[in-house]
This record gives sequence, structure tokens and C-alpha cells, in this order.
Amino acid sequence: MGRTIRWCEPCSGERPDWLPLVTIKRKPFLISGPFVHAARRPRSRASAATTTGGHISTELRINDRIRVPEVRLVGPNGETVGIVPTPDALRLAQEADLDLVEIAPQGKPPVCKLMDYGKFKYENAQKAREARRNQTNVIIKEMKLRPKIDKHDYETKKGHVVRFLNAGDKVKITIMFRGREQHRPELGFRLLQKLAEDVEELGFVESSPKQDGRNMTMVIGPHKKKADAKVEAKEAKEEKAAERAADEAAEKAERTAANAARPASTPKVKRRSENLDPDIDV
Repeated sequence: MGRTIRWCEPCSGERPDWLPLVTIKRKPFLISGPFVHAARRPRSRASAATTTGGHISTELRINDRIRVPEVRLVGPNGETVGIVPTPDALRLAQEADLDLVEIAPQGKPPVCKLMDYGKFKYENAQKAREARRNQTNVIIKEMKLRPKIDKHDYETKKGHVVRFLNAGDKVKITIMFRGREQHRPELGFRLLQKLAEDVEELGFVESSPKQDGRNMTMVIGPHKKKADAKVEAKEAKEEKAAERAADEAAEKAERTAANAARPASTPKVKRRSENLDPDIDV
């Protein structure tokens, strides 16, 4: 709630007409001047004692960082050893040249396992990297058209939509109306229907045409998934590279055969120059 400014004792008379009534909404502050001042609110002890917490670590506790008196120990091959004191578990880890890793701290007692912690972290990082590589993000492409678009421009726009659908992406088609075109929404609706029919083999209408102010939108989704589209694109690229390599090898072999079939050229005989004196032995 806001706090209203109070008048000072010397100035407790009538408030001048030109001085507005100020209300404090956030923090009490002091207005300098001979007329008014804000009431200061003392800071509460709870807010003064509040401090921000530190960084919460997500790393597993290993070896000497495990401070519980006993743990439920699991062997390096997954066999259950049982509940043992923590010093004995650390001694077994040192003898096996492994680390004692707390894998379930919420257990009573906590569950610890003998393992190579460095190798464990490396394998987890590899799995996370592979998962990020295999994940697919659906991207919505957008294509804007006009109700009175030319035939050639329409074919060009449709080619882009086909390319997006082949890549496994959704396409948002937007029809932009201007001026008196806003009173003819059926033009945009028919255009969207025509485009949906032209790309029916590659995609389907995921969101029917909707009027949104001056625009009319429709979303077309692909039949194939993004991952399948990536695999097909990779295979097509490899096939094209193999065809190019085969063509280059055939061309090289043809050039080599042509050079081999060419008759050997006779060496050119050097003759005396006519400008030299015939009596001079060269």
C-alpha cells in the first residue's frame, strides 16, 4: 500500500494549491524542500538478515567428501556388498584402485558404488552429446503471399514450401491483405486451398485458414519426420558424391586411353641454320 506524505509541524497550515499530493508506492523517500518530507520506514530485521544462497552443486560426492558413518556398498560389477562403515568402503576402493561414489544420497544409508569416476563422467558426457545430436527441433518456416499474386511468383513460393516440407519443417502460410482487399477474404481462402492441394503429397493442413486482422494464416505440417528427412538428405548427398566420383574416374580413364592410343611423335631433327657460314663446323 502507498504511504501519503505528512506535513511538517511548521508547515501544518493550509496546503498551497500549486503543490500536488504525492503518494509513495514503492519505497519511502525524502523530498527535499521546506514544505514536505516522507516518513521513513525502519528496515525489518528479517530483510536485513536475508542473504542470497550459494551455488548448488550437482556433482556426486566421492571418496573423502562422503561424511556419513556407514553406506550401502555396491561392487564395481553391480553386486551388492551390504551395509559397511564408510572407512572400510574407502579402504576397499583404494585397494581396488577405484573411487567410492555416492549414487543415491537420499537412501538410508546412502548407496555408494565402487567405480572409475573419471570414466563414468566421460561416458555420461558422450551419451549427452549423442542425445543432443539425435534430438530434432521442429522449425516453423513462414511464407508470405498476396491475394493477387502472379502465376510465376506463386510457382516460386510453392517451390520454397515444397523444399521446406521435404526437409521436415512446418510451414506457416500468410496471406497479406491491403486496402480494399480486406473486404475480399475469399480470395485468400481460395489461394490457401489451392496451395494445400498442390502440396498434398508432401504435407497436410495442420491449422485451417484463420483471419487475423489484415492477414490470413494457415499451417501445413510435413508427412515425414525431421529425423527421416535428415537421413534421406544425407543418403542423397552421399549418392550424389559417389556419382560425381564415378564420373571423374570414367573421365580420367577415357583421357588415359586416348593418350595411350595416340601415336608416338618422332623426335625433331635439328638442321643447320641457313644463316651460318657453311665452312664453319658446328
